[in-house]
Amino acid sequence: MRRSAGILPYKVVNNEIFVYLEHPGGPYWQGKDLWSICKGEYTNEKAIDAAIREFKEEANIEINKDDLFFIGSEKQEATNKLVTVFGVETDFDCSKMSSNTFTLEWPPSSGEYHEFPEMDEGRWLSIDEAEKKILKGQRKFLEKLNNIINREKT
Repeated sequence: MRRSAGILPYKVVNNEIFVYLEHPGGPYWQGKDLWSICKGEYTNEKAIDAAIREFKEEANIEINKDDLFFIGSEKQEATNKLVTVFGVETDFDCSKMSSNTFTLEWPPSSGEYHEFPEMDEGRWLSIDEAEKKILKGQRKFLEKLNNIINREKT
């Protein structure tokens, strides 16, 4: 089974939880209001190290390993991938987000290859808005994060 790891940053403003999500880049996602946790595949490294690496590659932001906490792991039915997500309470200017790129033949079978950003935008969304926009298989991580934050309050 393929494995993927990511980071779900959050902040609390006026008792409201906001999470940082990214919009996938490339022509398939253009015009779709679907957002994702910043994550990526790994093989020969620890999940936490892969999550930090991916966040640096896709958001251009360094996250300190000691600040992370485990949110959970979930099998994504659509991709048959095990996704592990870590959380961190932080704040940063998401307008400075800058992602690495990938090459794709576009349009398909055209022989033309183009560079696209892996993620084309990062945004802080309220947890309620995020639940509506996040990829379906990742909603469980928002629920788990919400539960963790609410346990800490009590």
